Amino acid sequence: MPLSVVIITKNEAHIIGTTLQSLQGITDDIIVVDSGSTDNTIEICKNFGASIIATTWDGYGQNKNKGIDVAKYNWILNLDADEAVDEQLKAAITQLELKDEHTVYNFKFKNFFCNKWIRYGEWSGDKHIRLFNRNKVKWNNAAVHEGLTLSHQTKVVQLPGNVLHYTTQHIDEYISKTVAYAKLNATKYQLQGKQASFFKLRMAPGLTFFQYYILRLGFLDGWEGYLIAKTTAWYTFLKYSFLKEMNKNSPKN
Repeated sequence: MPLSVVIITKNEAHIIGTTLQSLQGITDDIIVVDSGSTDNTIEICKNFGASIIATTWDGYGQNKNKGIDVAKYNWILNLDADEAVDEQLKAAITQLELKDEHTVYNFKFKNFFCNKWIRYGEWSGDKHIRLFNRNKVKWNNAAVHEGLTLSHQTKVVQLPGNVLHYTTQHIDEYISKTVAYAKLNATKYQLQGKQASFFKLRMAPGLTFFQYYILRLGFLDGWEGYLIAKTTAWYTFLKYSFLKEMNKNSPKN
């Protein structure tokens, strides 16, 4: 099928095999952009026939674009290392004709926390565009929460099936990711000239918890739902705390 798969990795040996196994039969061109793995991520990827690009870490958007630039085909299926396609989505992808370069394809996500499917709260109803033509679409250069550059001509098509997103296997991994994302977002906000107001620091975390745990029924996911909502609230507090510290230490101040 005339599409390429692009995945960015760093120390993903615990999950990358599941992702690559789910992609068998979709393409003959899998590009793995690796930014310094010290486990056997690269060996596993090579066993699945993937091409490896060893590079530095320059941000999510930039590293994804590195793989897109060298891909064999113009149609790009972009997944993260912890995202596998289910059989229904795989069948839908393989049946596509991929003729209109302005069409992009939206995927529904099932998000898992320590192998439990999270049905409510922040992680419910998750959808992302992951299949597109590189002649019309690429990732922006944001260090975190990167987005696709779409035009007014873009047509979004929803495919059946799901991406199975295995977000984390251990709580300590979840916590470390939360801190890392908070720092990256704080840096992005600082570059945008944003400030950490009293409201953002004191009120936003509590409102975030209320939104995801109560309004979006996160409590129905049990203790995992509580932990996710509480951690998201903490993440909100952290990113604005980091931003306040960055602005305070900025040479401009």
